[in-house]
Amino acid sequence: MRYITEINSGWEFSKEGKWERVSLPHSWNSVDGMDGGNDYYRGQCIYRRTILKSELPESQEHFLEINGANSSAVVSLNGKKLMSHDGGYSTFRVRLSDDLKDENTLEIAVDNSLSSRVYPQTADFTFYGGLYRDVRIISVPSSHFSLEWFGTPGIKATPDPKGTLEVESFVEGEYDAIRYTLLDRDGKTVTEETRKETKVKLSVPSPHLWNGRKDPYLYTIKVELLEKDEVLDRVEAEIGFRSFSIDPERGFILNGEEYPLRGVSRHQDRIGKGNAITKEDHEEDMALIAEVGANTIRLAHYQHDQYFYQLCDRYGMVVWAEIPYISQHMPGGRENTISQMKELICQNYNHPSIVVWGLSNEITMGNSKDPDLLENHRILNDLCHSMDKTRLTTMAMLTMCNIDDEIVHISDVVAYNHYFGWYGGEVSMNGPWFDNFHKKYPSRAIGCSEYGCEALNWHTSRPTQGDYTEEYQAYYHEEMIKQFFPRKYLWATYVWNMFDFGADARGEGGENGQNHKGLVTIDRKYKKDSFYAYKAWLSEEKFVHICSKRYVDRTEDMTLVKVYSNLPEVTLFLNGEKFETKKAEDHFFSFTVPNKGRTEIKAVSGEYSDEAVINKVEVFNEEYRLKEKGAILNWFDITEREGYCSLNSKISDIMASWKGKMILSLLLMKKAKGLKKKNKGEKGNPASSMANKDMMAMVGSFTILRISSMVSMLGIEFTKEELLSLNRKLNKVKLKKN
Repeated sequence: MRYITEINSGWEFSKEGKWERVSLPHSWNSVDGMDGGNDYYRGQCIYRRTILKSELPESQEHFLEINGANSSAVVSLNGKKLMSHDGGYSTFRVRLSDDLKDENTLEIAVDNSLSSRVYPQTADFTFYGGLYRDVRIISVPSSHFSLEWFGTPGIKATPDPKGTLEVESFVEGEYDAIRYTLLDRDGKTVTEETRKETKVKLSVPSPHLWNGRKDPYLYTIKVELLEKDEVLDRVEAEIGFRSFSIDPERGFILNGEEYPLRGVSRHQDRIGKGNAITKEDHEEDMALIAEVGANTIRLAHYQHDQYFYQLCDRYGMVVWAEIPYISQHMPGGRENTISQMKELICQNYNHPSIVVWGLSNEITMGNSKDPDLLENHRILNDLCHSMDKTRLTTMAMLTMCNIDDEIVHISDVVAYNHYFGWYGGEVSMNGPWFDNFHKKYPSRAIGCSEYGCEALNWHTSRPTQGDYTEEYQAYYHEEMIKQFFPRKYLWATYVWNMFDFGADARGEGGENGQNHKGLVTIDRKYKKDSFYAYKAWLSEEKFVHICSKRYVDRTEDMTLVKVYSNLPEVTLFLNGEKFETKKAEDHFFSFTVPNKGRTEIKAVSGEYSDEAVINKVEVFNEEYRLKEKGAILNWFDITEREGYCSLNSKISDIMASWKGKMILSLLLMKKAKGLKKKNKGEKGNPASSMANKDMMAMVGSFTILRISSMVSMLGIEFTKEELLSLNRKLNKVKLKKN
């Protein structure tokens, strides 16, 4: 029989020659990977552990299983190299049997150094190094279900809702027969067959369908390898019977019914842990995603833990699964994209939650017409179809990728990452952009793979783009909900992101080293107001939520109190007295209330209520105003001249005059030249897109100050002296009147 031995404890860990004792899961970037500065440690570290053969079951074969080693690993036993593996997010196994002694030294060298052949290398998240998932030893007899083929679970199950189940098993060694048993949710046998063949088709009349969040019914397929009456090996997988399609007009269709996919993307890391998270962490994430009412998750930008895919199956989440082929195409990385895609499909084929395989994300940052990039995508697309006849392929395109470009039309369906209203443009541009795509390509299914904006504990009564306030994020998502949800042709929409996450290169928003677009903070302790905006639209769990609870001190005489609820009407009480009752079809209730002294606010709808407090002050509380951490300059350091430009002016306003356009053009040329020299003219430089006409149009709503802090992620740096000199020049440029 098969035995699994967890070996997460008892490890020695060495970084730069210094040894310490650790337990798994473990990452050496759990702190420096999200503290800002883009200086987290990237290199090779060593994990070492003693393995006693006497502590393992008496079996003929022993395999080491590593569920996540980022991003490359070399496994050695007693000084002998057994294998190497490239790709930091998938399961891989290595046979130990021939080299096991009574006492053994197992060593795993894990390396997250820069590479020209292993993805990812350029992206807006931290590539945490470490053995950050479980490590096990699987012990089996010489005849067993395959363990080495791209991390396969040993069986491949293809349910057909019309009433059949095709099961293919992959076997090593000799055997007499294979027993196939299908169990229902209660563990009762539905059908059972014993055959010699490794590929069979079972009859399952009128199967209970896996129907998303409504009814995520799962069966279990149990496959046993037999020698006479003895079970040599056994593997199991939860499976679901369901059909789906994606229609360019009707969107996503599940089991013959329209089922609009409205959900979130997820990064897996946590504060103080990085990617080294636990089963309980996965469960908490899923509970929060379920609470917000999402019915789909984009598991970005890499393969997630097997346990989380199982949770998706059990909760009825529809999943977009993808590999980390992201941002920058590397000519030397083609084989790695192929191997990572093979692992993704082999290891996750049985999950009913998965409906699309993602080929890449924002990969056209360098050049969307690169022949090598296009060929790489065609290869991946064909590979997915050859390995899986039941699912579709998709891609997440960058805003600046022209909708007519060939790459946009390679995958079966497509989606775009858009940030109009945060990274330039206006919020109102999002819906019309998709309408334009849909009008030009009516037979091409289109979705939104990312949209979002950042919020920290900053507050204002006049939210504006780029202020990082909770109020602007709430306004942004209100508008996005109203634009996206009625457009049923959008086959899926994904908020970026469900949780704040580590991005060590980031230096914005007042807390460096994180991307703060989450609906929930990285520690999972605080649900931002925008979380409740989605809950009001998507969840059936009744609730009332008062927004801006952390914005207590307010200067205005009349102030806005906003309430989110999925109930038809809400009554507001001020200091115990009824103030006003309102209805809101869009679930967003707005009350303008007097602000005098201390006011206790209570919002009530039937048995549901929420409370908040506001306080009248004469001077704005500066604790609510964004202050960039480690910034070269803050907004209040800048000299402004009435009627003239400054670093606080929008780029579009500066570019409206020929003099302003000349100043910015010269600056851009200088920075682009410096970056090219710094990168030695490498192809695919992501900053190159800054110089094109479309990008300049996109960033028109940025201030110079804001964009100067953001472009550091692209390797473009400004000194204080440069910025002050630029401000002096801009102070001589008159603002044009609208």
